[in-house]
Amino acid sequence: MSDIVSVHIPITLHRRGGRKEIQLPPGAPPKREIDNTLVKALARAFRWKRMLDAGEFATIAELAEREGIASSYMTRVLRLTLLAPVIVEAILDGRQGPGVTLARMLEPFPLEWCAQE
Repeated sequence: MSDIVSVHIPITLHRRGGRKEIQLPPGAPPKREIDNTLVKALARAFRWKRMLDAGEFATIAELAEREGIASSYMTRVLRLTLLAPVIVEAILDGRQGPGVTLARMLEPFPLEWCAQE
C-alpha cells in the first residue's frame, strides 16, 4: 500500500508585473484579500479606545499628541470601534466587499449595526 496521495487542482499561472499570479478556475471560491491598511486602522482604533477607557489619557487630543497625529484623524479612526462585529470579522478575514476601504470607512456611517450591513 502506498502513502502517496495525488491531488489535481486546475489552475493557470499568469505573469503580472514580473510576478506570477495564480488564476483559479471558474466557480472556485473567491480569493480572500486582507486589506492590511484597514486591519491596522482597526487595531489602532481598539488600542486607542482601550487606552482612553483605562484612563491613560484624559482626552483624545492628549492621546493624539502623544501618537503624533491630528486629533480629527484619531476621532475618525476611533469611530471604527462602533462597527458591527460582523463587519469587523469580515474585514479581519478578508471577506469585505471591494467597496470597503479605509477611506470609505472613515466617512460617517450609521451607529445601528443592522443599518451598517
